[in-house]
Amino acid sequence: MRAIFGLVLIVGIVLAGGAVMMARNYISAYQIELQRERQARAEVVPTINVYVASRALRYGETLERDDVRKVRWPLDAVPKGTFTDIAKLFPDEVTGKRVVLRAIEEDEAILAAKVTRPGEDAGLTSQLSRGMRAFAIRVDVASGVSGFLRPGDRVDVYWTGSVSGTIEGVRGDVTRLIEANVPLIAVDQTASSDLDGAIIARTVTVAARPEQVAALAQAQSTGRLSLSLVGARDDTIASAIEVDQRSLLGLGAIEAAPQQIEEKVCTIRTRRGAEVFDIPIPCTN
Repeated sequence: MRAIFGLVLIVGIVLAGGAVMMARNYISAYQIELQRERQARAEVVPTINVYVASRALRYGETLERDDVRKVRWPLDAVPKGTFTDIAKLFPDEVTGKRVVLRAIEEDEAILAAKVTRPGEDAGLTSQLSRGMRAFAIRVDVASGVSGFLRPGDRVDVYWTGSVSGTIEGVRGDVTRLIEANVPLIAVDQTASSDLDGAIIARTVTVAARPEQVAALAQAQSTGRLSLSLVGARDDTIASAIEVDQRSLLGLGAIEAAPQQIEEKVCTIRTRRGAEVFDIPIPCTN
């Protein structure tokens, strides 16, 4: 009987020890998970509601409520011009619809710069900022960068023409940079950047200040304009550039022939009887 009692006691002690070990392991695992959850909670990035496109939108399409959806966006990475309030994107007091100005891909944030104001037309006037004017430039396959120009690109404008007889020391044609970093707002009759492949345009429309428009109009009427495409991330400012035929060939500038200085002679006229003589004397002035 004592043996059975001892055996039961031993078994009870073993079971109690196992239960203690299991409880300790459970508590340890719980504490580890709790610590991980606290760390993850501390690393959570604050977000804000931002409206994005629910489908791909192209130039000229009308923006509807079904075309946007709300997502959580990191607060410190919200792009400038996004809409965080549906009432601002679709104001109830305005009856007109917004129109897409630039292509918006699916899940891309809706930016104010890519859509018109409510009720505003999507024409060129909506793409001109205050003080800017639209001006058309004639181009061909060579002067138009082989048809790779798109609305939204920036170009340098070069003028080539003859200035012979108007500028001393210059002969033949001259090419000069007259405007730098001019933005394109349309190619032919298309103001959308969604163009497939190269298009050989006949005209491109740029946004320029009135004084730039005057310079471009004068240049286009007196010579030939060529466009040079500026890189998307190029923020350099081009300096004054001018090349004529002599500098192109490395001949240098034309030197003016030295003028011969005529020696001044001073005389005094005297009369001797019936004869008149001119006698040279030193010039005093």
